[in-house]
Amino acid sequence: MRGTSFNENGIPDCSLPFRVEDLPENTKSLALVLEDKDAYPVTGGFAWIHWLAADITRWELKENESRTAKDFVQGCNSWSSIQGGEQSKELCCYYGGMTPPDKDHLYELHVFALDRILGLQQGFYMNELFHAMEGHILDSFTLKGIYKKL
Repeated sequence: MRGTSFNENGIPDCSLPFRVEDLPENTKSLALVLEDKDAYPVTGGFAWIHWLAADITRWELKENESRTAKDFVQGCNSWSSIQGGEQSKELCCYYGGMTPPDKDHLYELHVFALDRILGLQQGFYMNELFHAMEGHILDSFTLKGIYKKL
């Protein structure tokens, strides 16, 4: 079962909750990347990006805040790609859930503590996020979890 909340194209869209603790003293914002590197064989050689977010100025996100919160910006996920059915940018600038097509997949949530607000626009791409973060990462953490294919 992949949850109970889906976008109009059947992709799970209820984002994960998380809380960050023990941040460096000068942390001004957080950024996150949720990716699936086990997608390499399925995508032809690249990780699947499920969620990008930046300019998060609080240290906890509740379940489904990708859809409900207005106080941070979100980037374009891999559902906008050819392999993702070229879904609209409007649908892809939120959490786009886990749907491993072949086997259990290991997902990685990378959280970055930053010394500034990045000022990216809604719909940014992952390369833009990493360029903006360069020289501003105070610390980072990766949480890993396995999604079991039923």
